[in-house]
Formats: sequence, C-alpha cells, structure tokens
Amino acid sequence: MRSWWWKIFGGLLVGYTIIGGLLMPVPRLDILNETIRNLYFHVPMWFTMIILFAGAFIYSIKYLNSGNLKDDIFAVQLTNTGIFFSILGMLTGMEWAQYTWGEAWSNDPKQLGTALCMLIYFAYAILRNGIKDDEKKAKISAVYNIFAFAMMIPLIFILPRMVDSLHPGNGGNPAFKQYDLDRNMRMVFYPAVIGWILVGCWIASLKTRVGLIKYNKEEKSLQSDFEK
Repeated sequence: MRSWWWKIFGGLLVGYTIIGGLLMPVPRLDILNETIRNLYFHVPMWFTMIILFAGAFIYSIKYLNSGNLKDDIFAVQLTNTGIFFSILGMLTGMEWAQYTWGEAWSNDPKQLGTALCMLIYFAYAILRNGIKDDEKKAKISAVYNIFAFAMMIPLIFILPRMVDSLHPGNGGNPAFKQYDLDRNMRMVFYPAVIGWILVGCWIASLKTRVGLIKYNKEEKSLQSDFEK
C-alpha cells in the first residue's frame, strides 16, 4: 500500500480537477471567458512534460556513468511519457488559442519553441528505433537525451521571453498570476498540477515496469542459451 498511495492520490486529484474544472465558478475576464478553465489542463500537462523530461535527463546521465541498461529503460520510458504529455499540452493549447487568439496556430514564439522542442524529442524516438545494438542504442540515446533537455530550456523558457508574444508570461505579456486568478481557481489549479504530475509519473512507472520485465526475460534467455 505504501507504494500505491501517491498513485491513488494522483488519480483522485485529477478526478477532482476534471469535476472542479468544469463546475466551479471562474472569473469573467475579457476574451478568456469560460476558456480560462483550460488552465487546469493545458498548463499542468506542460509541467508534467518538463518533470518527465528532467527525470529522463537524470537517468541518461546515470546510464553514462553506470552503463546499466536498466537506467536506459527508465530514461526512455520517461521520455516516451513526456512526449505523450507534450502532445496533450500542444493540443489543449491549440484549442485554447482557437477561442482566445482567433486561430489554433499563429506562429507565436512560445508555440514555435515548443514545436521545435517536440520535434527534437520525436527525433529521439526515431533514432532509437534505427539502432539495433542495445548498448550502442542506449549510449547514443543517453547523449542525445541530454542534448534534447539542454535545448528545451532556451526554446521554452528563455527565447519566447525575449520577443513579443501573445502567450501569458512571455514577451512582456503578464502571466496568469497577474490576472484575476481568484481563490476558486487556485483551489483547482494547484491540485491539478500535482495530480497530473503524479499521474504522468504513474504512467511512466507502468511503462518502465513492462520494459524491465522484457529486459529480465531477455537476460534469462541469454543466460540459459549460454549455459547450454
């Protein structure tokens, strides 16, 4: 039960987010109106993506230090789950932009930076599938993953803040904390961030467990073949 409490807690928080996000009152702001409810989904998904990519970055460094393929399994599954949440974050962001900016894609610097970041990580998945040798695949993937995370920081957090942007918190545009983010919204937003991050880590842990099971089976198969 000790290893399950955070998973149950995360699931409950996401359930609370969905219900509270749709039913609890929100401030009536110009242009945003009811679309501000997307804050409970779009932003936490980006936070989850960043946490997962950071975990993959750490395990990639661990693999390069240890050479243990289990560290590579953690890194790749954290990355794959992060890619999944990046897609969800992009889709929810485009849906929001459609109703607030007038079009789903407006070449906003934040959109462009995020799209480039996603392409870098998509290339990571393609790179892994193109290498057959496990150790070579793990080593090249680890180096690439470190590079990808290092590129994500300026693409998402630095460059969009240096130019004009429609996105809140970038290019002189105020962040949501400077808008009327009232007490009701905070009661949903903060649990949403925690809940989505925990669910994202849960998904990554399930995928990692499957990867470790396959790895252990392959190890046993190779050992039995060697003994024969």
